[in-house]
Amino acid sequence: MIDIKTLILVAHPELASSQTQQFLKASAAGLPDVTWHHLDAITTPDVAAERELLVEADRIIFQFPLYWYNVPASLNAWMAAVLTSPFIAGAGQSEQPLAGKTVGVVVNTGMPAKAFQAGGEVGFTLDALLTPLRALAQMAGMKWQPIFAINQFANFRDAEQQKLLVAYQRYLTQPTPDTLSSRLAWFEQRLQALVAKLPANQQQQGQLILSTLQQDQADYADLKATVAMLKEGSDDLG
Repeated sequence: MIDIKTLILVAHPELASSQTQQFLKASAAGLPDVTWHHLDAITTPDVAAERELLVEADRIIFQFPLYWYNVPASLNAWMAAVLTSPFIAGAGQSEQPLAGKTVGVVVNTGMPAKAFQAGGEVGFTLDALLTPLRALAQMAGMKWQPIFAINQFANFRDAEQQKLLVAYQRYLTQPTPDTLSSRLAWFEQRLQALVAKLPANQQQQGQLILSTLQQDQADYADLKATVAMLKEGSDDLG
């Protein structure tokens, strides 16, 4: 699997006291090629340095709590200083510097998911509320990654937190689009890394689990090829 350089732009004025952000920070720690960048810790952004971080990344993640159905002030200020039109639109340059990169959004809210739908308390989806970020990505020629929403993290139990940890790590590092084959490849890569760290007396069991996953991946590839052949034959028959 291709290594992806991910830059997480975190906007939160009280990061140390945020259960959600501290959980996400711990979940991202140790992931290869993942950089955590706290915008509220920057008094005056070094525009050139900030843009260099963006250019070097393959995937850019805006991460923040939803503030009055919008992004926090620190993210707004950072975008106003760094993402000026000449830069993201490529004016005066041979090409757009961020074109082709993936951009995603990790947003946490204190409301249940059902609030962000027609008839819900808010009445608007998160996609609708955060449309300006998607429009910005489109202007920059970037590929949009579906929003990763975390609703009412304080209510999560241990099992839910474990599911969130895996889903968040996949969101940061798994190639897009999010297909079954890309998921299987991601889990295989992660499992290989974990098995390599197991003590000698657990290596055999770890390798057995890895072999099972690899066989499932091969079975899926065979099934996908068979379905494609059947479809091709159906098309030929008119």
